[in-house]
Amino acid sequence: MAPFLRKVKTASGATAVQIADKSDGAYRILEHLGSAHTDAELAALMSVGQEKLHPDQGVLPLDTGPPAATGERVAKSSRAGLLVDALTSVYRRLGFADALQDEAFFQLVLARLVEATSTSDSVRVLEELGVDAYHRNTLTNALARAHEHHYRSRIASLCFTHSVATTGVSLCLYDVTTLYFEAEHEDELRRVGYSKERRVDPQIVVGLLVDRSGFPLEIACYEGNKAETHTILPVIQQFQARHGISDMVIVGDAGMLSVENLKAIDAAGLRFIVGSRLTKAPIDLATHFRWNGDYAEDGHTVDTLTPRGVKKLDPQRTDRRAEPVWTPAEYPDAWRAVWQYRRKRALRDEQTLNLQRNRALEVIEGVKSQKNARFVKTTGAKKTFDEARYDQAMKMSGWKGYVSNIEADIMPALEVVGSYHELWHVEQSFRMSKTDLRARPIFHRKRDSIEAHLTMVFAALAVTRFMQQTTGASLKKIVTTLRPLREFIGVLGGHEIAFPPAVPADAANLIAELEQATRADPSW
Repeated sequence: MAPFLRKVKTASGATAVQIADKSDGAYRILEHLGSAHTDAELAALMSVGQEKLHPDQGVLPLDTGPPAATGERVAKSSRAGLLVDALTSVYRRLGFADALQDEAFFQLVLARLVEATSTSDSVRVLEELGVDAYHRNTLTNALARAHEHHYRSRIASLCFTHSVATTGVSLCLYDVTTLYFEAEHEDELRRVGYSKERRVDPQIVVGLLVDRSGFPLEIACYEGNKAETHTILPVIQQFQARHGISDMVIVGDAGMLSVENLKAIDAAGLRFIVGSRLTKAPIDLATHFRWNGDYAEDGHTVDTLTPRGVKKLDPQRTDRRAEPVWTPAEYPDAWRAVWQYRRKRALRDEQTLNLQRNRALEVIEGVKSQKNARFVKTTGAKKTFDEARYDQAMKMSGWKGYVSNIEADIMPALEVVGSYHELWHVEQSFRMSKTDLRARPIFHRKRDSIEAHLTMVFAALAVTRFMQQTTGASLKKIVTTLRPLREFIGVLGGHEIAFPPAVPADAANLIAELEQATRADPSW
């Protein structure tokens, strides 16, 4: 079938004009010409499309008189319409527009998606996009409404609905980050606390619960000096109370879940899978090493026990070749531990250990000075290389452990490993950090303002994850691809007309994928 012009209504209310063909009952988009918001713009796009379809079709010169004056030719404005329409359609598709009925709040989310900046500077971002931006005071009032009218609860409910309809919430990942403030004095929320970067600025702790695809489900903030391990239970309990959930599996890093947290999560009837510390491997794998030595096949898995607290495991368990099968009734002082050996991981671990060995030798020989170098044993003023610790570390290379309270007859060992990594591959594309959250609220001072800001970021993160899941492209890629494609509004011969941008193939593919995803009827 020959190419033809196709008009499609977008979720934002505009009319997209495309050059398409149809084969075997399916449409194929050849070129996206632009989106029209008025009849004049639609006519202009259709005219451009006809010219592209029939470039050699001339016009019969019936008027033999002198050429008419062309009139005024002025470019009045431009708009990054393709980007704005794409972000708007996703925001509407998730149900945020209907639930909140707050255009000013949406403008804040829109600006945040394009460029992380202050509320007042959001006006500049919106105007550069060609959006008729609200006044700075109106945007500030929108943040106040977001907190007063509990926008976060509505957004969280819609995120939950979306997740249930797509990936499900049976497995959830919890992570935290710290957001710093360039302020001299602390207050009840902004406190100096533990910092991996060893900063002494006031900070807050932000916890985020996401589903297996990284889609956000719950967000909360805490005092800057609150231990990360003390934040997870309130977030999970809030999530359960909001949605009436009693059965779910929480996956997290070992550093996130303390011994007491694991007991509390287990007591609440929840299930968990957490990464184990490598220092526990010699005890957990004692039976394996006794009967099998140091050798392990690539992918070999050991399903055994690990102590819950200070109480040690039965030392005589290694007399039996078979590993004990964990059940809460039979082993109330232990958790289930699954360990897996990977050759690729072993090579990486051994490379790291050899670098640490070389550094330790340089410290011992006085070539370098380092306070706490690994494998350096100090006796009085004498420094020696700790061969025993080094050999033990090499023995453990390649092993990775997972602690759980899920019985083996419910979830086999390989499924425990797979569930953990199924969620933690999200870390590669989504990591709770200042850069990825794009939410460093240094411009806010009061708790209500900070909470409102995080609500706005929560909505922006949901839009981001939807777009990434739909297109496979990052938000940065989507913005940098679509933002330069601008529609120009001008006056030609006394008529206002829109000139659409030329759309490259990669941009057309992004637009088509988003249009299909946002046009589809939600299953919920």
